Amino acid sequence: MRAWVIGAFAAVGASLCSPAAVSPAFSVTLEEAAGSYLVADNSHIRFSVGQVGGGQIAGEFATFTGTLQLNADDPSRSVVVFDLYPESVSTGQQRIDDFLRSAAVFDTANYDVVSFRSIDVKLTGPDTAIVHGIVTARGKTAEADFDVALTGEGPGSLQFKVTGDIMRSPFGMEVGTPIYSNVVRFDMQLETMRR
Repeated sequence: MRAWVIGAFAAVGASLCSPAAVSPAFSVTLEEAAGSYLVADNSHIRFSVGQVGGGQIAGEFATFTGTLQLNADDPSRSVVVFDLYPESVSTGQQRIDDFLRSAAVFDTANYDVVSFRSIDVKLTGPDTAIVHGIVTARGKTAEADFDVALTGEGPGSLQFKVTGDIMRSPFGMEVGTPIYSNVVRFDMQLETMRR
């Protein structure tokens, strides 16, 4: 799942040509932005799973934690750690929420966290990056990529849009396929605060 999302925070490095450079879109320099950040509670972690014939299951996760360590010397070596807690899943339909928490999907009785750990960050544009990392769910791991865009800044904060697709089958969650897509699409708005 970017959150996991999330290794992508180093995208801010993409907007800067050097530690002293200033992005045309943002006033922060990489040297100024470098450091450690926490993912704030007011972030939004949304997901959707498509359905044959149209429609989808869509929802969000209310409980998550994350950190970003932005490396000024080499943005590609920045580190993102993100955990989401599937017990907090919400689709607006209790029957679906209960099913997602069941042993058929997240199995929250035995696995209370889904995690992402970044491995590499590849800058793709002035304010964008692809973050590559490892997702762990239900005791299984798989690699995943997330697209990240720096969307804003504030005093001691950086905002990002993170999107990515995760296959369900590597984690033993392929129940319902092919009626429901094997792909979970994530669309996240992340606020990070300097710590």
